[in-house]
Amino acid sequence: MQFNTLNDIISSLDISTISKERKQILDILKTYIQTKKNNHQNINLNFICTHNSRRSHLSQIWAQTMANNFKIKNVFCYSGGTEATAMFTVVEETLKKQGFHIDKLSNEKNPVYAIKFSENNNPIICFSKTFDADFNPSSNFAAIMTCSHADENCPFIAGAEQRIPVRYDDPKAFDNTPQQLEKYRERSLQIATELFYVFSQINS
Repeated sequence: MQFNTLNDIISSLDISTISKERKQILDILKTYIQTKKNNHQNINLNFICTHNSRRSHLSQIWAQTMANNFKIKNVFCYSGGTEATAMFTVVEETLKKQGFHIDKLSNEKNPVYAIKFSENNNPIICFSKTFDADFNPSSNFAAIMTCSHADENCPFIAGAEQRIPVRYDDPKAFDNTPQQLEKYRERSLQIATELFYVFSQINS
């Protein structure tokens, strides 16, 4: 069971807000997960964006959370960028408000975070890295492209079994504006809703 605030957020998600066209994109990811599950193989998902600072981290965290929520085993979620920067602080703030428990394990320019969705599950380890960093899988994974820049500039991801574009608008566009917190919350909930849809469709 997830933490109470997080569980309330998940319970409030409404997949009817997802368009038919968007579901067609998400169904490619769903099919990849279902095929791996049917073949009793590990499901490695690497969410990729340019800077590995916002959308890719949100996607990694929500995907791992939804796999747990729907009891889909052997799902291992990662994230990476075409370059390493740092997880943006407003992402941390947004996730805390949505019920995740976050420990900052280091204080350098690119901090390492341990992010928990429940008391009894291992934390998700998050820090900015390139998609092909040693921390991430080098083969047998799906590369999920979460931003247009990375999608367009990385047509080939070495080691990926499948490359799946699932693009999201960048909340960075609202940094240092009065809308910043709301837009990060909005993007996080969109990602949560879409990954709720994906994992809710996986047959046991």
